[in-house]
Amino acid sequence: MTVRISELHAVEILDSRARPTLAVTLTTGDGRRIRAGVPSGASTGTREAVELRDGDRARYGGQGVSTAVGHVNAEISRALTGRDFASAADIDQALIELDGTGTKSRLGANAVIGVSLAVWRAEAAGAGQPLWRHLAEVAGTVPRLPVPHFNVVNGGAHAANDLDFQEFMLAPLGAPSLPEAVRAGAEVYARLKARLAADGHTTGLGDEGGFAPAIDRPEDVLHLLVEAITDAGYTPGRDGVAIALDPAASEFRLPDGLYRVAGEALSSDDLIDRYEAIIDRFPVWSIEDALAEDDWHGWVRLTERLGDRVQVMGDDIFVTNPVIIQEAISKKIGNSALIKVNQIGTVTETLDAMRICRAAGYTQMISHRSGETEDTFIADLAVGTGCGQLKSGAPARGERVAKYNRLIEIADTGPSLPFGLAGH
Repeated sequence: MTVRISELHAVEILDSRARPTLAVTLTTGDGRRIRAGVPSGASTGTREAVELRDGDRARYGGQGVSTAVGHVNAEISRALTGRDFASAADIDQALIELDGTGTKSRLGANAVIGVSLAVWRAEAAGAGQPLWRHLAEVAGTVPRLPVPHFNVVNGGAHAANDLDFQEFMLAPLGAPSLPEAVRAGAEVYARLKARLAADGHTTGLGDEGGFAPAIDRPEDVLHLLVEAITDAGYTPGRDGVAIALDPAASEFRLPDGLYRVAGEALSSDDLIDRYEAIIDRFPVWSIEDALAEDDWHGWVRLTERLGDRVQVMGDDIFVTNPVIIQEAISKKIGNSALIKVNQIGTVTETLDAMRICRAAGYTQMISHRSGETEDTFIADLAVGTGCGQLKSGAPARGERVAKYNRLIEIADTGPSLPFGLAGH
């Protein structure tokens, strides 16, 4: 089938951090109106596709996106409207060529991904399919309901506390179904709140809906999580509710190459030792961005030491870039990749990155960003690609819960879909 765009229109909206982002509305040739909201990251890799901001300090402190909006409404609209394209992938390729840079820096990755998300939704609608099923057909994958990973304690760039590790997540690996996994996350989250309050900690929230207590040692947070899991009636571990970490180590690396964690200066090997001790003591099954994005030699040692015990996931180091991921695979760095559509800028490139991971036996986790909208594209992407993992923050706040609720909706309408990790 062909895809025809009769109109494209973008508007500046707010993300979940009260910063500007954009929404794109696409009108198809047969009159369908399709909308997509664009996410925005706080903890970002240096090699991510470039998000275009206005820089006008008199407006939103320089964070406005009116220039990116203008690119959608003018140049991109002129290039794409009124033409017949063979597929959404062909439109993505036209966007890449129109921008003409390797990082989407001319038109802005936020402008490009907004159009790409809308285009893929439009193609699915035109085929009369739910988005997840259409993505599965295009990618040649078996759909699967993913294990949700709930970020219940926020630190680093996501919270105003002294906790260097950025995300502490609950992973209900032992849940029998997607709805039961969501239930487990919500119940443990409630028990964690009660325990924090009882211990005199604040229960204020960080960017992704997790609590942001005044704790600086990651081990102390892990101890609290194990207690909350038990309080809620679940078993800590892979047969019940496990824990996943995203330290986001690039954010606490010092200029001299050391890492500062809770006031201690650690070498790469010291930090790997600490992770190993954490794995020995706590039910941690996955660690994302355990070292900085430029610490490639450290990543090799990290993978050698821990890769047969936990999921060693790259985010800032990989930035959903097929070329970078292929290089990392050749150097035996990590065994898993975090996938964020706005890191690379088009859905087609995102699917390419995931295909490379699958071919190499690397697992994948679809991810939201710290600045989110109510858009649920990534929930369908996780199901359609069959990757088995999705993180979208805490089981709280509308922009986070929207993704989990979309998974519940898909589970309800597609009850024969398998649930759980892929390849485990």
